[in-house]
Amino acid sequence: MSCVPNFAFAKYIDHTLLKPDATRGEIIQLCNEAKEYQFASVCVNPTYVKLGASLLKTTNVKVCTVIGFPLGATLGKVKAFETHAACDDGATEIDMVINIGELKSKNYDLVEADISGVVEAAKLSCALVKVILETCLLTDEEKVIASVLAKNAGADFVKTSTGFSKAGATVEDVALMRKAVGEAMGVKASGGVRDYASAKKMVEFGATRIGASASVKILSEATCKTAPATPSDGKY
Repeated sequence: MSCVPNFAFAKYIDHTLLKPDATRGEIIQLCNEAKEYQFASVCVNPTYVKLGASLLKTTNVKVCTVIGFPLGATLGKVKAFETHAACDDGATEIDMVINIGELKSKNYDLVEADISGVVEAAKLSCALVKVILETCLLTDEEKVIASVLAKNAGADFVKTSTGFSKAGATVEDVALMRKAVGEAMGVKASGGVRDYASAKKMVEFGATRIGASASVKILSEATCKTAPATPSDGKY
Protein backbone atom coordinates (compact mmCIF):
# COMPACT_ATOMS: atom_id res chain seq x y z
CA MET A 1 0.00 0.00 0.00
CA SER A 2 1.37 3.41 -0.95
CA CYS A 3 1.41 6.10 1.72
CA VAL A 4 -0.33 9.45 1.36
CA PRO A 5 0.17 12.59 3.47
CA ASN A 6 -1.63 12.48 6.81
CA PHE A 7 -3.97 15.36 6.02
CA ALA A 8 -5.86 14.87 9.30
CA PHE A 9 -2.73 15.68 11.28
CA ALA A 10 -1.87 18.52 8.90
CA LYS A 11 -4.93 20.38 10.20
CA TYR A 12 -3.20 20.76 13.55
CA ILE A 13 -0.29 22.66 12.05
CA ASP A 14 0.37 26.36 11.52
CA HIS A 15 3.18 26.23 8.92
CA THR A 16 5.46 28.96 10.23
CA LEU A 17 8.19 31.26 8.93
CA LEU A 18 8.87 34.24 11.18
CA LYS A 19 12.62 34.76 10.88
CA PRO A 20 13.47 38.43 10.26
CA ASP A 21 15.36 37.73 7.03
CA ALA A 22 12.62 35.67 5.38
CA THR A 23 12.39 36.56 1.70
CA ARG A 24 9.37 36.74 -0.60
CA GLY A 25 10.63 33.63 -2.34
CA GLU A 26 10.66 31.72 0.95
CA ILE A 27 7.12 32.89 1.73
CA ILE A 28 5.96 31.72 -1.69
CA GLN A 29 7.53 28.31 -0.98
CA LEU A 30 5.86 28.24 2.46
CA CYS A 31 2.46 28.91 0.90
CA ASN A 32 2.98 26.33 -1.81
CA GLU A 33 3.86 23.74 0.84
CA ALA A 34 0.79 24.72 2.84
CA LYS A 35 -1.41 24.18 -0.21
CA GLU A 36 0.20 20.83 -0.99
CA TYR A 37 0.00 19.44 2.54
CA GLN A 38 -3.25 21.21 3.54
CA PHE A 39 -1.92 22.78 6.73
CA ALA A 40 -4.34 24.76 8.90
CA SER A 41 -2.53 28.03 8.22
CA VAL A 42 0.67 29.75 7.31
CA CYS A 43 2.06 32.01 10.03
CA VAL A 44 4.07 34.92 8.64
CA ASN A 45 5.23 38.36 9.69
CA PRO A 46 2.77 41.20 8.95
CA THR A 47 4.77 42.46 5.98
CA TYR A 48 3.92 39.23 4.12
CA VAL A 49 0.23 38.89 5.00
CA LYS A 50 -0.98 40.41 1.74
CA LEU A 51 1.28 38.11 -0.28
CA GLY A 52 0.12 35.06 1.64
CA ALA A 53 -3.54 36.00 1.30
CA SER A 54 -3.13 36.41 -2.45
CA LEU A 55 -1.41 33.05 -2.86
CA LEU A 56 -3.90 31.16 -0.68
CA LYS A 57 -7.18 32.87 -1.58
CA THR A 58 -8.60 29.85 -3.43
CA THR A 59 -7.64 27.36 -0.69
CA ASN A 60 -8.79 26.48 2.82
CA VAL A 61 -5.40 27.45 4.28
CA LYS A 62 -5.70 30.42 6.63
CA VAL A 63 -3.24 33.30 6.87
CA CYS A 64 -1.99 33.89 10.41
CA THR A 65 0.26 36.73 11.52
CA VAL A 66 1.91 37.96 14.71
CA ILE A 67 1.18 41.12 16.70
CA GLY A 68 3.40 42.80 19.29
CA PHE A 69 5.99 40.24 18.30
CA PRO A 70 8.19 38.91 19.79
CA LEU A 71 8.47 40.95 23.00
CA GLY A 72 4.86 41.91 23.73
CA ALA A 73 5.98 45.26 25.14
CA THR A 74 4.15 47.35 22.53
CA LEU A 75 1.39 49.73 23.61
CA GLY A 76 -2.06 48.16 23.50
CA LYS A 77 -3.38 50.73 21.03
CA VAL A 78 -0.49 49.91 18.70
CA LYS A 79 -1.28 46.18 18.90
CA ALA A 80 -4.91 46.97 18.04
CA PHE A 81 -3.80 49.09 15.08
CA GLU A 82 -1.48 46.32 13.89
CA THR A 83 -4.39 43.91 14.09
CA HIS A 84 -6.68 46.16 12.03
CA ALA A 85 -3.97 46.54 9.39
CA ALA A 86 -3.23 42.82 9.27
CA CYS A 87 -6.90 41.92 8.89
CA ASP A 88 -7.28 44.52 6.13
CA ASP A 89 -4.40 42.78 4.34
CA GLY A 90 -6.11 39.41 4.61
CA ALA A 91 -5.08 37.83 7.93
CA THR A 92 -7.73 35.57 9.41
CA GLU A 93 -5.78 34.44 12.47
CA ILE A 94 -3.86 36.67 14.87
CA ASP A 95 -1.12 35.48 17.26
CA MET A 96 -0.45 38.28 19.76
CA VAL A 97 2.13 38.45 22.55
CA ILE A 98 0.93 39.49 25.99
CA ASN A 99 2.57 42.30 27.94
CA ILE A 100 4.87 40.01 29.91
CA GLY A 101 6.38 42.69 32.14
CA GLU A 102 2.99 43.99 33.22
CA LEU A 103 1.85 40.44 33.96
CA LYS A 104 4.86 39.96 36.21
CA SER A 105 4.08 43.34 37.80
CA LYS A 106 0.61 41.98 38.62
CA ASN A 107 -1.04 44.69 36.51
CA TYR A 108 -3.69 42.24 35.41
CA ASP A 109 -6.28 44.80 34.31
CA LEU A 110 -3.82 46.23 31.81
CA VAL A 111 -2.86 42.79 30.53
CA GLU A 112 -6.48 41.83 29.97
CA ALA A 113 -7.26 45.18 28.32
CA ASP A 114 -4.25 44.70 26.05
CA ILE A 115 -5.65 41.36 24.89
CA SER A 116 -9.20 42.69 24.64
CA GLY A 117 -8.10 45.46 22.29
CA VAL A 118 -6.67 42.93 19.88
CA VAL A 119 -9.69 40.63 20.21
CA GLU A 120 -12.08 43.49 19.46
CA ALA A 121 -10.06 44.55 16.41
CA ALA A 122 -9.83 40.98 15.13
CA LYS A 123 -13.50 40.22 15.60
CA LEU A 124 -14.43 43.08 13.26
CA SER A 125 -12.97 40.87 10.53
CA CYS A 126 -14.02 37.55 12.12
CA ALA A 127 -10.37 36.64 12.78
CA LEU A 128 -9.29 34.18 15.47
CA VAL A 129 -6.95 35.39 18.23
CA LYS A 130 -4.24 33.27 19.84
CA VAL A 131 -2.53 34.76 22.89
CA ILE A 132 1.19 33.99 23.26
CA LEU A 133 2.24 33.71 26.91
CA GLU A 134 5.99 33.08 26.46
CA THR A 135 5.80 30.35 29.08
CA CYS A 136 9.56 29.98 29.52
CA LEU A 137 9.58 33.40 31.22
CA LEU A 138 6.67 32.69 33.57
CA THR A 139 6.05 30.79 36.78
CA ASP A 140 3.32 28.16 36.75
CA GLU A 141 1.08 30.57 38.66
CA GLU A 142 1.68 33.27 36.06
CA LYS A 143 0.92 30.82 33.24
CA VAL A 144 -2.44 30.04 34.80
CA ILE A 145 -3.26 33.70 35.44
CA ALA A 146 -2.30 34.67 31.89
CA SER A 147 -4.41 31.86 30.46
CA VAL A 148 -7.45 32.95 32.46
CA LEU A 149 -6.95 36.59 31.44
CA ALA A 150 -6.84 35.53 27.78
CA LYS A 151 -10.02 33.52 28.23
CA ASN A 152 -11.77 36.40 29.99
CA ALA A 153 -10.73 38.75 27.18
CA GLY A 154 -12.47 36.58 24.60
CA ALA A 155 -9.45 35.06 22.87
CA ASP A 156 -9.83 31.80 20.96
CA PHE A 157 -6.51 30.17 21.91
CA VAL A 158 -3.66 30.42 24.34
CA LYS A 159 -0.22 29.71 22.88
CA THR A 160 2.97 28.72 24.64
CA SER A 161 5.81 30.57 22.95
CA THR A 162 7.14 32.92 20.30
CA GLY A 163 10.05 30.66 19.41
CA PHE A 164 12.36 33.63 19.95
CA SER A 165 13.00 33.35 23.71
CA LYS A 166 15.11 30.92 25.74
CA ALA A 167 12.82 27.89 25.41
CA GLY A 168 9.70 26.68 23.63
CA ALA A 169 6.71 24.46 24.28
CA THR A 170 6.66 21.67 26.85
CA VAL A 171 3.96 19.07 27.41
CA GLU A 172 3.76 20.18 31.04
CA ASP A 173 2.90 23.73 29.99
CA VAL A 174 0.38 22.54 27.42
CA ALA A 175 -1.35 20.42 30.08
CA LEU A 176 -1.33 23.29 32.57
CA MET A 177 -2.79 25.73 30.04
CA ARG A 178 -5.44 23.21 28.99
CA LYS A 179 -6.48 22.77 32.61
CA ALA A 180 -6.60 26.55 33.10
CA VAL A 181 -8.81 27.33 30.10
CA GLY A 182 -10.97 24.22 30.06
CA GLU A 183 -12.32 22.49 26.98
CA ALA A 184 -13.96 25.44 25.22
CA MET A 185 -10.74 27.12 24.09
CA GLY A 186 -7.80 26.17 21.89
CA VAL A 187 -4.23 25.59 23.06
CA LYS A 188 -1.34 26.06 20.63
CA ALA A 189 2.07 24.52 21.25
CA SER A 190 4.85 26.41 19.52
CA GLY A 191 8.61 26.59 19.75
CA GLY A 192 10.90 23.60 19.41
CA VAL A 193 8.33 21.16 17.99
CA ARG A 194 10.44 19.60 15.24
CA ASP A 195 9.22 16.01 14.77
CA TYR A 196 6.02 13.99 14.67
CA ALA A 197 6.62 12.28 18.00
CA SER A 198 6.89 15.65 19.77
CA ALA A 199 3.89 17.10 17.93
CA LYS A 200 1.72 14.06 18.68
CA LYS A 201 2.69 14.24 22.35
CA MET A 202 1.62 17.90 22.49
CA VAL A 203 -1.77 16.95 21.07
CA GLU A 204 -2.14 14.13 23.57
CA PHE A 205 -1.56 16.63 26.40
CA GLY A 206 -4.20 19.05 25.12
CA ALA A 207 -2.85 21.04 22.16
CA THR A 208 -5.26 21.70 19.30
CA ARG A 209 -2.71 23.54 17.16
CA ILE A 210 1.02 23.16 16.60
CA GLY A 211 3.20 26.03 15.42
CA ALA A 212 6.21 24.71 13.53
CA SER A 213 8.70 25.56 10.83
CA ALA A 214 9.52 21.85 10.42
CA SER A 215 5.96 21.13 9.33
CA VAL A 216 6.83 19.21 6.17
CA LYS A 217 9.20 16.95 8.14
CA ILE A 218 6.56 16.41 10.83
CA LEU A 219 3.94 15.47 8.28
CA SER A 220 6.29 13.16 6.39
CA GLU A 221 6.89 11.32 9.67
CA ALA A 222 3.13 11.24 10.33
CA THR A 223 2.37 9.70 6.94
CA CYS A 224 0.46 6.42 7.21
CA LYS A 225 0.17 6.82 10.97
CA THR A 226 -3.08 7.40 12.79
CA ALA A 227 -3.80 11.03 13.69
CA PRO A 228 -5.42 11.94 17.01
CA ALA A 229 -9.00 13.21 17.08
CA THR A 230 -9.90 15.95 14.64
CA PRO A 231 -8.40 19.33 15.60
CA SER A 232 -10.59 22.34 16.27
CA ASP A 233 -10.66 26.03 15.55
CA GLY A 234 -10.53 26.77 19.27
CA LYS A 235 -14.26 26.33 19.97
CA TYR A 236 -14.85 22.62 20.28
